[in-house]
Amino acid sequence: MAGEEPRLSVRGEAVIEAEPELARVIVNVGARDKSRRAVLDRLTRRDEECLTLVKSYGDAVESVETGGFTVFPELRGRRSGEKVARYHGTVRLTIVMNEFGALGELLTRLADLELASVEGPRWELRRDSEVHRRAREEAARSAVRRAREYAAALGTRVTGLLEMSDTAEPVTPFGYESAPLMRAAAMEMDSPPPLDLEPEMQIVRAQVQARFTLAPPEL
Repeated sequence: MAGEEPRLSVRGEAVIEAEPELARVIVNVGARDKSRRAVLDRLTRRDEECLTLVKSYGDAVESVETGGFTVFPELRGRRSGEKVARYHGTVRLTIVMNEFGALGELLTRLADLELASVEGPRWELRRDSEVHRRAREEAARSAVRRAREYAAALGTRVTGLLEMSDTAEPVTPFGYESAPLMRAAAMEMDSPPPLDLEPEMQIVRAQVQARFTLAPPEL
């Protein structure tokens, strides 16, 4: 339409590296015996032992949650009908740490518990981390800069903003990368040495799509 201002669509992007704020660890405590009651008793004792150890680290522990409890029978064989050879049981705990100084020590102590397995750490940022806001702001500024650069190349200027939309993935806003899971079986040691851990930098991404109006250029 004659007289309508030209329009420009651009994408603004930001990538920020940041130190992790949390470390997530998963512990599976197991038990097995021919007696179902013995399995339950052992699971209860080992679960309490694990929780006591974790809580001894005080405020360094952000949270500890029980994610699953399982007890199931193992049958002797196909021809044995419903005869049970033994029972298996597991309790799954999820531990989130906000201080990393004692994390290596806690991991080895957890792995040293009887019939315990450890997965982690998975390095993370908080959902409401300031880093996410910084990435969003930088993405918006990036879109404005890019629009002005295109306008300058055409010998004109940006006159207004029509629309700006966040194009990040909804499941994991701006994304992050975490360390691969480390698995450790229970170790038979009087005093297990602590792991030397190096927290992995988190990659935070933000992206916006923006539409601007331009003053008519003289081409």
